[in-house]
Amino acid sequence: MKQAFGAVLLCICIAVPMLAQPAPIAGQQPAPAPGQQISPLNGQQPTVGGLENIRPTYVLGPGDQISISAFEVEEISDKPFRISSEGDVNLPILGKMHVDGMTVEQFEAELMNRLKTIVRQPQVVVKIIEYRHDFVFFEGMFKVTGIVPLQGRRNLIEMLASIGGTLPNAAHRIKVTRRAEFGKIPLPNAVDDPEKKVSTVEISLGSLRDNVNPAEDIALQPFDIIRVERAEMVYVTGEVGKVGGVELGERESISAAQLITMVGGLGRDADANKTHVLRPILSTARRSEIPLNMKKILAGQENDFPLLPNDILVVPRNTRKSTVRNIAIIAAPTALSLIVTLLVYR
Repeated sequence: MKQAFGAVLLCICIAVPMLAQPAPIAGQQPAPAPGQQISPLNGQQPTVGGLENIRPTYVLGPGDQISISAFEVEEISDKPFRISSEGDVNLPILGKMHVDGMTVEQFEAELMNRLKTIVRQPQVVVKIIEYRHDFVFFEGMFKVTGIVPLQGRRNLIEMLASIGGTLPNAAHRIKVTRRAEFGKIPLPNAVDDPEKKVSTVEISLGSLRDNVNPAEDIALQPFDIIRVERAEMVYVTGEVGKVGGVELGERESISAAQLITMVGGLGRDADANKTHVLRPILSTARRSEIPLNMKKILAGQENDFPLLPNDILVVPRNTRKSTVRNIAIIAAPTALSLIVTLLVYR
């Protein structure tokens, strides 16, 4: 009988499946599309040194001054035309055209359509030589991105309010870049770049939000670029309550113990002694491995470890512990069945 029971137990051990691989790292999700695109930029990224990338989605309006290059139509070529307060532009040969609300691209298409009666294959390029408003650029994880006219609103807080603020997964610091011709940004931590001819500064959104008259609420200048990145994160995978990423917010780091607590603690099969951190190596696609003993850290026997942006905390599974438990779970009903059978047929 002992031999029969041993054979059954051996079969159970062989049949126990290999433990599942740790859950994949919940990496950073693709950046969501902004909730709205302010015309006329429609998501294109402007350069600090010029406005070339605004064309052809710039929306024309009263006060803009344009220049038209039309092949074989000298009457309108390379001459400045101002859009009137009614939104019209008077062109030789073509007459009055209402362009208010048209993008540059749409205006070019309309010009080519009208020029077909004069030129067999018209070719037209429209350039903006003077804009009707000063404006700034909002880029990144804002609810609205693109060109925003200043139109009297100059302070950073007012401009942020006008576009609805940041997206939920945005970082808590914004970067302002200003052309050197408008002077250095008037904050102590602003940095000048003589080569690029710009001044830059990072500003805490928390400071703007929590203070009555924050010094960081600077007056914006034409062509300032205001950018916010996706929130920096640390990640945890393996034998924990919940794998995934945790935003650092305004913190520069988070301790390993804090992260473990935030994701629901260690799993019952965790091999806490063999926990390790995978840390990015600067300017490479590789990571260094830093060993940790989470068991001692959580017991207060070792110092906690600070996790930096993009670190991955890996908590491996104790395969021996989980295998023994799985065998017990599977073997218990079978053993009970054998005992019942023996008692019945005794």
